[in-house]
Amino acid sequence: MSYQNEIKKRRTFAIISHPDAGKTTLTEKLLLFGGAIQTAGAVKSNKIKKTATSDFMEIEKQRGISVATSVMTFEYKDLLINILDTPGHKDFAEDTYRTLTAVDSVILVIDCVKGVEEQTERLMEVCRMRKTPVIIFINKLDREGQSPFDLLDELEEKLKIRVRPLTWPINMGSQFKGVYSMYESKLYFFRINKTKVEEDVVEIGLDADNLPHLLGQRDADTLREEVELIEGVYDPFSEEAYDQGDLAPVFFGSAINNFGVKELLDTFCEISPTPQPRLTDLRPIDPLENKLSGFIFKIHANLDPRHRDRIAFFRVCSGKFERGKFYHHVRLNKDLRFSSPFTFMASDKSILDEGFPGDVVGLYDTGNFKIGDTLTEGENFHFSGIPSFSPEIFKELINLDPMKSKQLEKGIQQLTDEGVAQLFTLELGNRKIVGTVGELQFDVIQYRLEHEYGAKCRWVPMNIAKACWLTADDKLKMSEFIRLKGNQIAFDKDQNPVFLAESEWMIRMNRDNNPDIQFHYTSEFKTEAAL
Repeated sequence: MSYQNEIKKRRTFAIISHPDAGKTTLTEKLLLFGGAIQTAGAVKSNKIKKTATSDFMEIEKQRGISVATSVMTFEYKDLLINILDTPGHKDFAEDTYRTLTAVDSVILVIDCVKGVEEQTERLMEVCRMRKTPVIIFINKLDREGQSPFDLLDELEEKLKIRVRPLTWPINMGSQFKGVYSMYESKLYFFRINKTKVEEDVVEIGLDADNLPHLLGQRDADTLREEVELIEGVYDPFSEEAYDQGDLAPVFFGSAINNFGVKELLDTFCEISPTPQPRLTDLRPIDPLENKLSGFIFKIHANLDPRHRDRIAFFRVCSGKFERGKFYHHVRLNKDLRFSSPFTFMASDKSILDEGFPGDVVGLYDTGNFKIGDTLTEGENFHFSGIPSFSPEIFKELINLDPMKSKQLEKGIQQLTDEGVAQLFTLELGNRKIVGTVGELQFDVIQYRLEHEYGAKCRWVPMNIAKACWLTADDKLKMSEFIRLKGNQIAFDKDQNPVFLAESEWMIRMNRDNNPDIQFHYTSEFKTEAAL
């Protein structure tokens, strides 16, 4: 197959949601429809992921955190589909944000009972920032939930994106009869079905005489009225608007019953984008370029404590990745080769001989990589758009054993390289401040520092509400601001100045008083406007 055709057949996307909206179940059912697994329950029982998680940290097993591989691959309709798994728990939101940089589109799962939740809003902020195409799947229609029209209003209001239903439910909960596909002019009948992939389908128009016979007069009349209302209120579906991230098609279904999943998958295959160009600090990189380039968006360390392995997840952006070939590590300015790169093909972790744009390659890492690193065939540039967001909880790292200072320094540097947290250093006293999006991460870091690096520590809470990255065109004014605010200025791992604010009010006051200084909530200054 030609290089161009290899790119055209690839689809790389993430499934995102608030916890318990049904992301894991939908992932499983997509794999089931794609033939990658044969039995329902394989994802939840960890059969798919056991090779990656068999000997992971006891603390994470106790807490029930998913630490498995972040990519599952299967073939469907002559396409090679890569699903990137994202943690649903908010304590791991930073990991999800970065995973979104490695995909070309997103499927967002919404619980019809709970509607749009806080975590969903934050994830959509990242999608909007990157103009990522989004398909919305409203799940759990077999339960009594909110009115479909109320859900659509909530989606547009809270997620700030126009929506267009492509399927429409006939009742919900105990009265749920199925969905009508306006995209295909087909009626799909619901039945409780947790393991099989067959569906009851009738190809029928809304004006068909036998529609009342199939649905009952009341439901047939209601469906006709609601679809007429949809056609009058919502914009027609436009692939161009979807590709630009301006319009989200909406599907309704019940993932646990395999219902609505096939229509979602078929439409995804039809409209979802192929691997897209990626921005760098030098120029945009087109997937059709023949020289390899890509970036590291995720690192897992010590998946197997017996081998102390680190695995870096590498998104191919252009060219062909070949096993055993030397590639240029831009940040370290040295060439590396990988004798055992691998890919996750559903239940199997297999050695990869070649990879193409859109693919995610697992690279065994001896400590060369950190999040955002770029590999090329010689050209020096860095991919942009891999941000760090302001943490929500800040604590000072206190060393409990001065004899282990080097081990502590090495450990906290390596763990924050993986992206489990962010490290800020206050110049006054060289104090180490660690920021995370959840309390759980501090327990994980403390555990790993002791058991992997032999260093003991404790945490002291800090009265910090936000971290804002600072930029300014006038270097003198930046230097003066840093001098005056010295006790509130820290530096991140790349030596960028960061303002540690006790409140939103303090940020507003300092921003108003210093118009020449730009304050940013993420470290990605080029794609995010100043506050």
